[in-house]
Amino acid sequence: MPEYQGRIRFRIRPFPLEVAGDEGAAPRHILEQEWWLAALQEPDARFAPFHGDDWPTTTLPAFDAVWCATQQDEALAHTYDLRIRTAFFAESRNIGRHDVLLALAEEVGFDIAQFIRDFESGAARTAVLEELRIGQEQYRVRGTPTLMLADGTKLRLPIAFPVMRERKVVAVGRLPCCGEGCLDSTRALIEKALP
Repeated sequence: MPEYQGRIRFRIRPFPLEVAGDEGAAPRHILEQEWWLAALQEPDARFAPFHGDDWPTTTLPAFDAVWCATQQDEALAHTYDLRIRTAFFAESRNIGRHDVLLALAEEVGFDIAQFIRDFESGAARTAVLEELRIGQEQYRVRGTPTLMLADGTKLRLPIAFPVMRERKVVAVGRLPCCGEGCLDSTRALIEKALP
C-alpha cells in the first residue's frame, strides 16, 4: 500500500464469511487446512498453526473493531487490520474477544475512550452488515480475498485457491507465484488496471 500512496485509495471492506456463508465463524477444520497454503505462497509472513483452545466463536467483533478504527484514522486502521490478522494467524489470539481487540487498538495507538464508545454504540455492526450486503448484492462478491476496482471490476489475484470436497482440501493447483514474485504479480495487476 505505501508504494501506491497518493495514486490509489485502498479500502478494505468487511465481508464476514460467517454471515455470508454456511460454515459459521472461522471454521477451524477448514482454516487449519488452508493455513499451510498461505504460508507456502508467502514464506516471509508469520503464519503459525493455531495452538490452544481459545479459538474464536465469532470474528464479527474483529470486523466491528476495524470499522471503529477507521472512524478515527483510515491509514492507522489499515495497520490495525493487519495487526488483528497477525494476532490470529501468527499468535493464536482470539480475535472474537473484546479485551484482545482493545489491547491491539491500544498497541496501535487509538483513542481508546472513543474506540470503546464507537464499539459499544452498535453502529459498527450495522455498518459491517451493510457492507456485506453491498458486497453480495451490488458487487456479487462470493468469497475472500476479492480485489476490485471502484467500478466493481474484479481483478484476479495471483494466489492458489484450494479445491474442497466435503469440507476438506483435496487438491491445490500450481502456485502462480511465491513470496516476492506474488508482490511483483500483484503490482503488475494493479498497474495494468490503472488509467
